[in-house]
Amino acid sequence: MPATIYDVAALAGVSIKSVSRVLNREPNVSAALQAKVQAAVESLDYQPSLSARTLAGASSYLIAAFVDADLTLEHWRSGRGNDYLSRLEYGALVECRKAGYHLLVELVDYGAPSLETRLLSLLRSLRPDGVLLTPPNADDPTVLDILERTGTPFVRLGADRDLGRGMRVFMDDRQAAMDMTDHLIGLGHRRLGFVSGPAAYAASQARREGYEAALAAHGLIAQPDWIVEGDFTFASGRKAGESLLTLAQPPSAIFASNDDMALGVLNAAAALGIAAPGGISVCGFDDTPSAMFSTPPLTTVRQPVAEMAAAATRMLLNATRSPGHAVEKIDYVLVDRASTQPPR
Repeated sequence: MPATIYDVAALAGVSIKSVSRVLNREPNVSAALQAKVQAAVESLDYQPSLSARTLAGASSYLIAAFVDADLTLEHWRSGRGNDYLSRLEYGALVECRKAGYHLLVELVDYGAPSLETRLLSLLRSLRPDGVLLTPPNADDPTVLDILERTGTPFVRLGADRDLGRGMRVFMDDRQAAMDMTDHLIGLGHRRLGFVSGPAAYAASQARREGYEAALAAHGLIAQPDWIVEGDFTFASGRKAGESLLTLAQPPSAIFASNDDMALGVLNAAAALGIAAPGGISVCGFDDTPSAMFSTPPLTTVRQPVAEMAAAATRMLLNATRSPGHAVEKIDYVLVDRASTQPPR
């Protein structure tokens, strides 16, 4: 029969509450107590259950990740999956496993009338020790209000705007977009199309600002019909590509705000008989596995989603012991591949 928390307490000669304090890494636990409990845990090969951990008001040992329902479901319905979510889960799971935590991924209906009721019910029933917020939830005042009201620690992922609320891990989306636009201009392109993400995402706005700022720095002006809004899906990228490539004066390069949309642009170009990169240079943002294996391989900005998720999870684990307003900025990398070249 597997050992229980009662067995650990008996062998260590301490109370169940003391065992719980050690397992939950609570502050002000003496080295002697920690050593006794740890020795008993190892001797009994004790594997704490969630119910045992929550005795006497202890930690739930659960981290929740709130992700956008509409975009996540659309990716899966399309059959292309969701690489952003996969990398986020990987980074968070690695850190959770090290600390003996569990990860719960929850689909959140951004802007839904039932959002507040649903989140309050979830937080009260599961009592997660912290929440990872992905865009656009990371900037949603309703979500932030609920988490603050319930006293739930949270980290805003991909949030380059400091709202003074919670902890955050981010990369500089605006500068990354400027660097990619500079790269295209450096190749000789002067007619640069842009496929933005949904306006609800702060990153979409930052990347568009970076594109426009880089053009302005080179004395170029973004023409209104060069900018098309997508929704981060392959289908929206294909539609945007068709719109841009059939203009009377089409751009010689197209920068899409994520890789899925960039791959949609490449698909549209192929359908129109336009070679890439000979007839059109295309670049994206994220560096998903698909970007490496597309034809041609996609020039893109590597967004370190797994590293960001891991850093955010570590913040939450630390916050269970010493709450604070931590901020961490993660570097990006511009990856130059075969989908871009000087215009002909």
